[in-house]
Amino acid sequence: MRARVRTTAAAVATALALLLTGCAGTGDGRVDDGRTELSFQSLAWQKESVDANKQLVKEWNATHPDIHVTYVQGSWDTVHDQLLTSFEGDEAPDVIHDASDDLADFAYGGYLADLRTLLPDRLTADIPQQSWQTTTFGDGVYGVPFLQEPRVLIANTRILKESGVRIPTPATPWSWTEFREVTKELTGKGRYGVAWPLKEPVSVTLNLGLSAGGRLFHRGADGKVTISAGEGDQVVPGTIHDQVNTDHSAARTTLGMGGSDTLPGFFGGKYAMVPLGFSYRQQVVEQAPEGFEWTVLPAPVGSGGLAQGVSPQTLSVSEASPHKKEAAQFIDFLLRPPNMVRLAKGDWMLPTGTAALADPALHTDKDGWSTGVEVAKGLRPAPAQAVRGYPEWKDKVATPALQEYYSGAIGAAELRKRLVDDGNRVLARYQR
Repeated sequence: MRARVRTTAAAVATALALLLTGCAGTGDGRVDDGRTELSFQSLAWQKESVDANKQLVKEWNATHPDIHVTYVQGSWDTVHDQLLTSFEGDEAPDVIHDASDDLADFAYGGYLADLRTLLPDRLTADIPQQSWQTTTFGDGVYGVPFLQEPRVLIANTRILKESGVRIPTPATPWSWTEFREVTKELTGKGRYGVAWPLKEPVSVTLNLGLSAGGRLFHRGADGKVTISAGEGDQVVPGTIHDQVNTDHSAARTTLGMGGSDTLPGFFGGKYAMVPLGFSYRQQVVEQAPEGFEWTVLPAPVGSGGLAQGVSPQTLSVSEASPHKKEAAQFIDFLLRPPNMVRLAKGDWMLPTGTAALADPALHTDKDGWSTGVEVAKGLRPAPAQAVRGYPEWKDKVATPALQEYYSGAIGAAELRKRLVDDGNRVLARYQR
């Protein structure tokens, strides 16, 4: 509950500051001088991102003396429980930073404000509809999607060149079949062609599955969601399984690792490629040994092309906030195109906004930015977006089933049985 402690500490600090300046609160978010007070809980954690967020808050406060924003530091590790506690205790921040796949329960629970009448047309029109779909629950919109992160292949340039394999681009990516063959080519003595860090295997499997035409979750005309596995749903998990257990071109030891855990082996030449989120490039830049050459490649594709699922970072407004209009004005300021670019660069991610994504600063080959911008054209809402019961299915059914399948402990038939049959029993309880 570290974020909760920080929230409380920040609130205490704000109260002390008001007392020291001779201002008494009125209890409705305003102080005696008529100034509106807003709290903005940010989950930024990388130094560049924290700096960018704090600087934007500073610039807002300097230009909006009647609406003061207090920056509150939150944590991705505890955000769901911390927000739930603060909602129920009527202590939620006015402006809330989160991810779209965490919003469903809060939106359906009535904790978040419907933003449809609060946001300016500029911001609404700037963000593509497929991104808005990630924060639309029922008839309302409960968050502004503003940063997104595709999964890419981060590859050792020297090993690729020496192998002579075809180098993929967003226009000519590898197929999943070709990718499997390439990883065999890149495997040699003391080296694997790829390292899959699959400590959390579900979102990776589902989101990359869109590229092969898989989607697993299907919403019927009655609005209810059921799980069924088609041919496309087998391509990504089948490829990973075969690389580990048949080809031995993927390292078994990395299946239980997080992305950062694979980087020392990648830098040491133990793995030729690592599929990672786009933001991991920052760690590569900071941690790679001098002279290490690396490149960013698009993820393999199937019948779905460059499509892959994402759950964008979001900004929401608490339903309990007495100043929803002012909170929406602050969100509009944060997400003006130049500011959205600053936030994207601070987090090493991609903006959702059309104008920000066109900024020349993001169209450079350095550190793979231009590859990411091209890949962004295929980003779609994560398949499980807005599916009630998904967290339980993920934790109790899909995670252990995929871990056992990737390690070779169970076969494809057992995997399908668990994901589909057991999964539908879980979802049914949430849709009675």
